Amino acid sequence: FIAVHCAALSPTLLESELFGHEKGAFTGAVEMRRGRFELADGGTIFLDEIGEVDPSVQVKILRVLEERTFERVGGEQTIEVDVRLLAATNRSLHQLVAEKRFREDLYYRLHVVRIHLPPLRERKEDIPLLCEHFLRHFAEENHKGIEGFTAEAMDALIAYDWPGNVRELRNAVERMVVLARGPRLGVRDLPPEIRQNVPREQTASTGSLRNLTLREAEKRLIVEALKANSGNRTRAAEQLGISRRTLHRKIKEYGLKDVH
Repeated sequence: FIAVHCAALSPTLLESELFGHEKGAFTGAVEMRRGRFELADGGTIFLDEIGEVDPSVQVKILRVLEERTFERVGGEQTIEVDVRLLAATNRSLHQLVAEKRFREDLYYRLHVVRIHLPPLRERKEDIPLLCEHFLRHFAEENHKGIEGFTAEAMDALIAYDWPGNVRELRNAVERMVVLARGPRLGVRDLPPEIRQNVPREQTASTGSLRNLTLREAEKRLIVEALKANSGNRTRAAEQLGISRRTLHRKIKEYGLKDVH
């Protein structure tokens, strides 16, 4: 399985990326290079954002689909491949065809089996699963022992509309992991555009302590830490910066044994 993000490359570079090139085909082509179609022979190639592909490259993609052959850039040898092609786009290919920006014959050749994926805002139930997946990936990549999201943070992530869909969610979770200051991702770790929609009492809980006595403030902070960590006293103690033994004593002192 080989994936190519078509929108990230210019038409010339994309053609070389997909079909390869011969030595001396252009400036910088110091050696022969096989393209993604050739490397995917016998497997599957996924073209992401195919709606951004230049018409000059669309012609060669169509030929691969119809004849299963192509030539490398600057080459004369015909190469045969047997690949399964998957394509995705966030644009209307039908509209692009009407605007003469996408080949009609390629459109119908691709339109054999169409899967419509609704925007993320219309499938909120997927957000927790995606968040956990991205969290595991980026926590491992950044060598961070992050165990999950607080309930408040997850509620905020679910409530957000995600105009950039899964890519925006992925980037948001990556940012949260990189900047995380504790074992669980909370409201304070959310990107600003998401955090600004969180109810004020959740984002300003610390500020609301100023009118409380020291004992009241300490008790509230302990309650918040316990709730944020689903009653896990070890994690709550780490968040508060105290030992587990001290936390246990405070829980007993304030009668908080049932808080979780």
